Amino acid sequence: MKIGRNEICPLCKSGKKYKKCCGDPRLENNNAIPRETLYLSSKKLEAINYIKKQQQGLGKPIMQGNADGKQFIQVGDTVYNSSEWKTFIDFLCDYIRKVLGGDWGDSELLKKKEDRHIIIQWYEKFCLHQNKYLSGYEVQPMPTNGVVHCYLGLAYNLYLLDHNVELQKLFVRRLKDINNFQGAYYELIVANCLIRAGFELELEDEQDESKKHCEFSATSIRTGKKYWVEAKSRSVAGVLGKTNDNGTTSKDPTNRLSPHLKNALKKPANDERLIFIDLNTPCDGERAPDWFDRAEMKLSMKNADLQRGLSAYIFVTNFPFHYDLNSKRQTIAAFPYGLGISDFAKPEPLPFSEIYRQKQKHIDAHNIIDSFKSYLDIPQTFDGSLPSDCFSGEPQKIVIGERYYFEKEGHFVTVTYATVDEANKRIMIGTDNGFVLTKPMTDIELEDYKKHPDAYFGVIHRQGRKLENEYEFFENMVDIHMSYSKETTLKKMEKRQDYERLKLLDKEELVVLYCEGLMGYILNQQKVSNQKY
Repeated sequence: MKIGRNEICPLCKSGKKYKKCCGDPRLENNNAIPRETLYLSSKKLEAINYIKKQQQGLGKPIMQGNADGKQFIQVGDTVYNSSEWKTFIDFLCDYIRKVLGGDWGDSELLKKKEDRHIIIQWYEKFCLHQNKYLSGYEVQPMPTNGVVHCYLGLAYNLYLLDHNVELQKLFVRRLKDINNFQGAYYELIVANCLIRAGFELELEDEQDESKKHCEFSATSIRTGKKYWVEAKSRSVAGVLGKTNDNGTTSKDPTNRLSPHLKNALKKPANDERLIFIDLNTPCDGERAPDWFDRAEMKLSMKNADLQRGLSAYIFVTNFPFHYDLNSKRQTIAAFPYGLGISDFAKPEPLPFSEIYRQKQKHIDAHNIIDSFKSYLDIPQTFDGSLPSDCFSGEPQKIVIGERYYFEKEGHFVTVTYATVDEANKRIMIGTDNGFVLTKPMTDIELEDYKKHPDAYFGVIHRQGRKLENEYEFFENMVDIHMSYSKETTLKKMEKRQDYERLKLLDKEELVVLYCEGLMGYILNQQKVSNQKY
């Protein structure tokens, strides 16, 4: 982790070169902590916070502490504690019982199995699944399946709403009422995604029946924009407590899409709208669902005759876990659409720079899309630590910048680089003396690395990641070049005829143009190399 002498000083952020700032030997204080040690410590803290945000999202972090052998968790204004909790999952299992009420759960268990509330049916199946992997008092890995995502997902969603906003008693009553359960359950899923995506929610007064209103409002922490949120879920007979009296028997997942959208647009909204519509249909495997085309057609028809001045970000989703509670393969589907918004989620050929500008313009909606991808991930630790550090009993993982003794090689080395050979489950380690060493990985370590590759080695250290298309490659280049100074990028463009104009651009716009030119060169070289005589 040696700091380059010509690098902009990362220690005090003065903007000066390191050699003329904190790296000037004339300024060294022999009694002080070495500056490079402080630098490494700051990098470690940065990585810890990075992983914590990936695990917990952008809402309020888990407020926790440990004293007298007890783990404490603060949720909103309430503090819970127990000496039995070893993981955050343990806490969630206790928390949901406290929220719903032990008496209510016990009364449901006295009923016939088929008459018990959906939540209690999930609870019973979750306990059976959990017992397969529990042995003694040691923390054991437990594979996830449909019932885990239903029951623990519900518990986590309740916690997030309670901790970040408030958990209204009326809302809990709606969950317990089987006729209102599905709507409340989907609203919790939407709230989860918005909170983790960096939105502050404000609930509407559910008891005010004098006027129509949306479920809640959401204000983006990043942009400051306020949105009105509406969540609708298709009712299907025999699913989530619905019957032939209040659920459809149609096999078309989009059969209620247009009516749901029409009703959502009737709700008054003073700001932009976010409308979530769940199709509530079984998972369609790994491929894109066959309802995508039908959903797009119906939304396009509505878009064509849309009332002037009306617009909304639409997210057509499918959270299908309840259809197969034993399946370990769970896939969330989401189809975004800009209703009355011409430059959001409309597939058309555009320059890379224009796609990037449009994404930044609608970054709140894109952050919501990203939050769908991480919905299945529930924190396992209280403080953001990696499970492999807390529960595996293995030696602490390799940290870049630290010094280690490798017994096989018989000497101490400082780790300067590390990456993972996933196929062979081993870490490839670069050292300060030029050696390349290897270290085997456990399954739990590999799983942690896959979730947090850029911060797994104790500091934020960019790892290679799978890019799905040419635009993702372009955006990855933009991210890399944004870490350089504007002067560095300008230097690379000094031979351009419009150099004087480029000097007037802000850093982001300059980087986007540079990377677009670089992408053009790369793609052109590919075409040349693919030509045959």
